[in-house]
Amino acid sequence: MAHRILLMSSSRKDSLGYLEHATEQIHTVLKHEARKIVFVPFAGVALSFDAYEATVKPAFEKLGYALESIHRSANPRQAIERADAIAVGGGNTFALLKRMYEADIADAIRAKVREGTPYVGWSAGSNVACPTIRTTNDMPIVQPPTLRALGLVPFQINPHFISGKPVGHNGESREERIVEFLDINAPEQVLALPEGSALLVEDTHGTVLGERGALHFESKDVVEQVIEGTTFPLARIRGPADFATWPDFRV
Repeated sequence: MAHRILLMSSSRKDSLGYLEHATEQIHTVLKHEARKIVFVPFAGVALSFDAYEATVKPAFEKLGYALESIHRSANPRQAIERADAIAVGGGNTFALLKRMYEADIADAIRAKVREGTPYVGWSAGSNVACPTIRTTNDMPIVQPPTLRALGLVPFQINPHFISGKPVGHNGESREERIVEFLDINAPEQVLALPEGSALLVEDTHGTVLGERGALHFESKDVVEQVIEGTTFPLARIRGPADFATWPDFRV
């Protein structure tokens, strides 16, 4: 069964409204088909799950898709198993991953997506689709039982990518942070998505969507611009060398 995955950098682009920039991106993976989407709000921290659902639900309903948050289910795992599509929102990636393991839904999501159930993630929801959450931008405000994530794609993504640093800022730039990752974890590579960009995965290939393309950090010395609309084999971007041997697991 072909995988159908949309990994967006962000929920907003510039001054546009919530998910407003992503209308065509979402339709590309959900295909205008009547679907009941199960939404995972677990990355929300300052925002309650009720309030998060109230923000996301109208955006999807406007596009013709029904949505209900998983926190309303007495059996979260069963909700995932019955879902027509899965959406995972942004927020804090460490909180998201920890709560996913606590709710016992990580391996259920992985299994559903491998069976062909569409997955839509943005920000932290894109981070957890990677083999690990090592390339999140977030502060580790909680400690998940492991940094291993869903592994829906075989390489690391850095969402919300912005080049350079503001005048007067003396901390590391995003490029410098990614180079640190590459230096420690060579020969792994990273796909960086500016806000508004997304990666559409269909089976073994990915396509960069949006108007700002992406950056493929091949090594600490080689960075390739990936133009929007470019389709490439997922195997082109290196992930963990032993990723193919990672077993499904629960924590």
